[in-house]
Amino acid sequence: MKHLDLVFLWHMHQPDYRDHGATGTAQDARVGAGDTAGGEFVLPWVYLHAMKDYVDMAAHLERHPQIRCVVNLVPVLLEQIEDYAQQFADGRFRDPLLRMLATPDLEKIDDSERRLLLNTCFRSNHTTMLAPFPHYQRLHDIYRLLVADNESSCRYLSGSYFSDLVTWYHLAWTGETERRRNPLLARLMSQGERYDAGDRQLLLASIGELLAGLIPRWRALAARGQVELSSTPHTHPLAPLMLDFGAARESLPEAPLPFTAAYPGGRSRVLTHIDAARVSHARRFGAPPTGMWPAEGAISTEFVKHLGTAGCQWIASGEGVLNNSLVASGIADPRAAYHPWRLAQAPGLTLFFRDERLSDLIGFDYAKWHGRDAAQHLVHQLEAILDTAADGETPVVSIILDGENAWEHYPYNGYYFFDDLYGLLAEHPAIRTTTYAELLARPAPPPATVLPRLVAGSWVYGTLSTWIGDQAKNRGWDLLCEAKQSCDRVLASGRLDPAQVAAVEAQLAICESSDWFWWFGDYNPSAAVASFDSLYRRNLARLYRLLQLEPPAQLDTPICAGSDSATGGSMRRVTASPN
Repeated sequence: MKHLDLVFLWHMHQPDYRDHGATGTAQDARVGAGDTAGGEFVLPWVYLHAMKDYVDMAAHLERHPQIRCVVNLVPVLLEQIEDYAQQFADGRFRDPLLRMLATPDLEKIDDSERRLLLNTCFRSNHTTMLAPFPHYQRLHDIYRLLVADNESSCRYLSGSYFSDLVTWYHLAWTGETERRRNPLLARLMSQGERYDAGDRQLLLASIGELLAGLIPRWRALAARGQVELSSTPHTHPLAPLMLDFGAARESLPEAPLPFTAAYPGGRSRVLTHIDAARVSHARRFGAPPTGMWPAEGAISTEFVKHLGTAGCQWIASGEGVLNNSLVASGIADPRAAYHPWRLAQAPGLTLFFRDERLSDLIGFDYAKWHGRDAAQHLVHQLEAILDTAADGETPVVSIILDGENAWEHYPYNGYYFFDDLYGLLAEHPAIRTTTYAELLARPAPPPATVLPRLVAGSWVYGTLSTWIGDQAKNRGWDLLCEAKQSCDRVLASGRLDPAQVAAVEAQLAICESSDWFWWFGDYNPSAAVASFDSLYRRNLARLYRLLQLEPPAQLDTPICAGSDSATGGSMRRVTASPN
């Protein structure tokens, strides 16, 4: 009987949302040396996604122990989850939204805190996370009637309004599995209104328990062999561009590049990110990861070679990268995505490529379907791939997408979709869910075909255009390059002590995240662009101060036209391939 090997890779990532401050302090040195305590959280997406999505994704697997998958946990995300867990343990919150939830008397908050709650607590998918709850919807109706056209009207809203608002926002961001497990959530949602400080304290404690138990839950799933935990270079850098800006032109020959010829010392920085991720993973999970999901699935030949040398046995990327590489290599292979590949330059490393159609069905389309219909449709698509397999062929299908951002578009946070999908797959006689590590550890691993040429690209369009090539993105790179040149000069001078050097290197890693460059662009919501633009420039300014240099005046000017230092924000993109 023919079989199909199905690998789900759920990529869990949020960038560092902390504003670590403006000076090089003793605490900065501890942070640079590995302490997770940091600065004020500018945006709350780490803990909100943790209590809704990371918890739900673990619970789905716990309910369906026959399902195996890969879960990719980025070190900078894990650091922030641990940071939040410590805040709950200490009772000292550096996230303003959690401080508001913990504030005993919301009648006494000032106008800036009122604006914070009004600007934050309706930020969600209203169709699935607000409209289903009449009491929460009524709070929004009042807001639109009273405040939307006149910000000063917020002073007429009572402390009771803000208590209900901040409570409902957190209830809306709870995972569906928790709502079914935790009687407190059921009681609070049934109550609907008039939440007091005691209610909010109970909710706060429940959130703290979830965050404290989250990483141990993933560790337990890995320990019993159900989940393979993989990683990404430390702060999610766009490594191919750090190695060579010219990589962008492999898929788009006319792409404009930054004024700076190359990122200074890019090779050393990429190796640092890879090594830091492997050390971080081993510290938390007992051993370095077998494989890595490169940030944004972005790869180049040089980067793949470095990953192989560092000990990675597998990586994955987007099907668009594979298709561009096949064209450049003169290869016609209609089933190219259904078997692994290797590069001659990195013979010990196996490459897997994402089935874009099936992954995007989950990321974009199935949210509009009935859960059972969507699950059955996906299984039928997999059966069709198996039916067309040649004799002796065992297709390997990779479904890869963000593990957090799509589910708010699904009714009940995707609960019924996952319950039906995992249930159908667990019973299917010919489809086996597995992991990349398990595939490679078999006595007869799936044969890998040599790819003569790899065209650099990512899981978005198969190119690197989402992170380089327009005026704002290139400006972001030039600012980073200038800061890195200053780093190199100061570090070479020897005037910083080891703790100060560690703080500088930690801050530099934050500035090298791919997320800043993704958000630069007029295709994103203006408030979100403003938030990321402002935080990126503050991160660069802090880097200069840690170097004991005055930040250049150009960091006071927004990178994106029309952007300002507004503190509005938005969630990260729904999945990898916007359409």
